[in-house]
Amino acid sequence: MKRIRVIRGWKDLTEGDRGAAVAMGSFDGVHLGHQRVIGLAARAAADLGAPLGVITLDPHPRAYFRPDEPLFRLMKPDQQARALEKLGVDMLYVLPMDAELAEMTDRAFAAEVLHQGLDARHVAVGFDNSFGKNRTGSPQAMRAYGQEMGFGVSVADPVGDLDGDKFSSTAVRDALRDGKPEVAAEILGRPFAVEGPVQRGRQLGRKLGFPTANVDMGDYVSPRFGVYATRTRLSDGRVVPGVANIGVNPTVQGITRPLLEVWLFDFDEDIYDRIIETSLIAFLRPEEKFDGLETMTEQVMRDAAQARALLGA
Repeated sequence: MKRIRVIRGWKDLTEGDRGAAVAMGSFDGVHLGHQRVIGLAARAAADLGAPLGVITLDPHPRAYFRPDEPLFRLMKPDQQARALEKLGVDMLYVLPMDAELAEMTDRAFAAEVLHQGLDARHVAVGFDNSFGKNRTGSPQAMRAYGQEMGFGVSVADPVGDLDGDKFSSTAVRDALRDGKPEVAAEILGRPFAVEGPVQRGRQLGRKLGFPTANVDMGDYVSPRFGVYATRTRLSDGRVVPGVANIGVNPTVQGITRPLLEVWLFDFDEDIYDRIIETSLIAFLRPEEKFDGLETMTEQVMRDAAQARALLGA
């Protein structure tokens, strides 16, 4: 598979990094609705003989304009790039969400970024896409700018489930906060996954008979605190079933930030500081405080047995 090129900014690009058919949006999660937009851009790229590109912003506009709101990320940049690469995207344009971009009108964005900077040959957007200062730009405005500036425009229809609920990043976050990872997976087209380096801890789990690999939740959306059946992709590509707790483990003092603590079944290797990616498959129970380590250990063993049965492990 051809590797995706990550291009930061839109100024002074080489000719090889310009002239793509692009999909534009935040694409946090790269869910099925996002994939519809990217599919429109892919068809245009094929018709035009152009590369396929995706435009996104970093940081996410919500984090830029409303930094004090609860954490909400569904994926890290590397996860996003891998998901887009699997869809055949050639170039990922990461535009800096800064004061210059925030003050740019929708017309200026179309002219300076899309037309002059990227030389976009086609732009695909979602039906509810907005762009420019104060989000004044709309899909209809993009069509008008495309006609004026010489690039094609396509607009994706809403994508939803059989009940008509729209697939969206917000719906994914709501499902995770409700402890429904299977609903999140239906919208994403794959399980939600937490990626990060394995931290060095007190190795309490190892002493109790269930060694865990601990990953800081960082700025991910906070799923419902509790225990999950999981599958973890190691840095070498192997996938290992397991059971994980997400939360602050109230039975053990000293944990102040939410952690993912995953027990990888039938696995005993040193993976400290290595990057792992843990997918949440099913919610087993809420996080709880036990009256002692022995009681907690007994429950963890029951959780493990339930997760093994569910995962066929």
